[in-house]
Amino acid sequence: MTTAPLPNDYLERVYAGVLGKLIGVYLGRPFEGWTYQKIMSELGEVDYYVHDKLGVPLVVTDDDVAGTFPFVRALEDYGISADLTAEDIGKAWLNYLVEQRTVLWWGGNGNSTEHTAWLNLKRGVPAPASGSIATNGATVAEQIGAQIFIDGWALVAPGQPKLAAKLAEQAGKVSHDGESVHAAVLWAAMEAEAFVSGDIDHLIDTGLAAIPKDSLIARLIADIRAWHKEFPDWRDTRQKIEDHYGYDKYPGNCHVVPNHALMIMAILYAPDDFQRAQMIVNTSGWDTDCNAGNVGCLLGIKLGLEGIDAGPDFRGPVADRLLISSADGGNAINDAVRTAYRLAGLGHSLAGAAPIAPPKNGAQFHFSLPGSVQGFRAERGHGLAERSHVENREVPGGRALALVYSGVGPGQSAAALTPTFTPPEVVDMRTYELMATPIVYPGQRLSAALSAERGNQGAVEVAYRLKVYGAEDKLRTVDGPLVVLEPGKDAVLEWTLPDFGGQPIAEMGFVIRAKGVRADGAVLVDHLRYEGTPDLHLRRPAEPSDFWRMAWVNGASFFSKRFPQSFRLSQDRGEGIIIHGTREWRDYRVAADTMIHLGNEAGVAVRVQGLRRYYAALLSRDGRLAIVRQRDEERTVLAETRFDWQFETPYDVAVEADGPVIRARIGGTVLTAEDTSAEAFRDGGIGLLVHEGALSSNAVRVSPLG
Repeated sequence: MTTAPLPNDYLERVYAGVLGKLIGVYLGRPFEGWTYQKIMSELGEVDYYVHDKLGVPLVVTDDDVAGTFPFVRALEDYGISADLTAEDIGKAWLNYLVEQRTVLWWGGNGNSTEHTAWLNLKRGVPAPASGSIATNGATVAEQIGAQIFIDGWALVAPGQPKLAAKLAEQAGKVSHDGESVHAAVLWAAMEAEAFVSGDIDHLIDTGLAAIPKDSLIARLIADIRAWHKEFPDWRDTRQKIEDHYGYDKYPGNCHVVPNHALMIMAILYAPDDFQRAQMIVNTSGWDTDCNAGNVGCLLGIKLGLEGIDAGPDFRGPVADRLLISSADGGNAINDAVRTAYRLAGLGHSLAGAAPIAPPKNGAQFHFSLPGSVQGFRAERGHGLAERSHVENREVPGGRALALVYSGVGPGQSAAALTPTFTPPEVVDMRTYELMATPIVYPGQRLSAALSAERGNQGAVEVAYRLKVYGAEDKLRTVDGPLVVLEPGKDAVLEWTLPDFGGQPIAEMGFVIRAKGVRADGAVLVDHLRYEGTPDLHLRRPAEPSDFWRMAWVNGASFFSKRFPQSFRLSQDRGEGIIIHGTREWRDYRVAADTMIHLGNEAGVAVRVQGLRRYYAALLSRDGRLAIVRQRDEERTVLAETRFDWQFETPYDVAVEADGPVIRARIGGTVLTAEDTSAEAFRDGGIGLLVHEGALSSNAVRVSPLG
């Protein structure tokens, strides 16, 4: 551990860095790959979001986001240490990446740098050899990916550029080498130093000190600095970059050098202007979302929330939302606040500082950071007040979410909701597949602390509102318990979520109705929490739909809905697994009727933390029932017994996770294991798995112990 003091505003600056990353990515994503000439011809200078002009959603799955934040989890998985290795981070790749489905551009061996590296890891080539020039050649190794994934390592190392550079180098070498890693290391060092310095030349010099002086990246920066001094207009420097470092000078589909050049140019011409820097880097073209995301994170850290808010409202449309597609499905539907707290917590640990106290006793939605809304947006549609919105307000003792409404009368309402699962517009995302599981479930209890502002006109009824998937994957509205709020009064609203016939909950929030002829004002939400073990019956819903099946992370060759059973998975080679639930699940019971159609072994998993970290009760072809702990490539048999079973025969399997005890039941056979080791898993979802065969189940139940 390091012992460097943390900046006083560290958490808020991490939040600004995360927001800057998101804003940049969402700005640049709709026209990624366009040239400067095409952008100027069809869009002009890009001053604001253009997704609506191009008919695409704003918040989408993107490798820049989904590749930046999951891999930092290696610090949690392999020890919070400055000595984290490329090999450790490579193991995180294998655990959290589902081949052909999550995070990366799966463009083929020798085409996609990241896909090539993943294939190397999969066949036993450890990092850093997995990403090296010696293994993959210079063209593959020097594309842009190491740079675009790098911001998280800087965010956990505030004011420590050497630490950020060290972690960034290890992370970058999992998939890249050479100039790509130099670019990533330099940018990470700059971002770390941006927590303590606002001088752009100092930041660049700090980055240069972390890479070889004779590297191409160092020479490129020297040229751009010279052009910046020579040309007052950034367009002239952009032309120089195209002439000397353009795409035509470097092989591969997206080389790091041209794009890094545009990033350096943007921060030199707009070191203190977030909006202008975004305009420059996006208008300049090439890999726009990647470049804008890195620039946004750096300037977010450097300028803070005030810098982001100095121009147009970049934050409002985003509403803190981000999507992380990985095998950790419960982490997919996320927001900038939760992400910032997680990263800042790691930064505290690396610095040897006291942990961050969970805001408002651990409530998942607490709105504690300035301007934060954690995904909440006003609902629009028939019968909903148009003059309503959400905002963050400072209140005595902290901050709260304000649900603001005007002119709500009989037959009208105002509502605001936040995503809890994959949104319907995922079908319109021409980007990357989203692997996600819901974050809230039947059986869990919602609790919210509400208050009505003293100056409100009229009393209101406030109820929970859910959007739940239904027939043909249409969202249906389900309203829950309500409370009456008079002006100046407060209340606690609670609800234990019922079963919805196997359908996932897509959104949750609140609806406000007038008690009289009119209501104006605001209801403040201090916090919203969900807690408790789910009481969950997973099965094929009665109505035709597909999102219920999409609520499982699919880590199998085939996960089909075209069989009579609700769940049927098949694996061609090695092990396949489908996963449901979140890392907030700890102690619970899962029961499933299972049938093994073929395979070397198959069964039910608990405390699943990705593709290669779980406990499982497995039936093997040689007639054994075993409880195993899978931890990356290492499998430990914790307990086993003889058990004669047959293919195509149903077996009711129940597995309990109870503190250190894992218990499996099949009929009258009970097998118990205890894991008190340092490698024990304390939390995680459930899974069905099979090794080179097929397994099916009609229904899966998750319930509290006892």
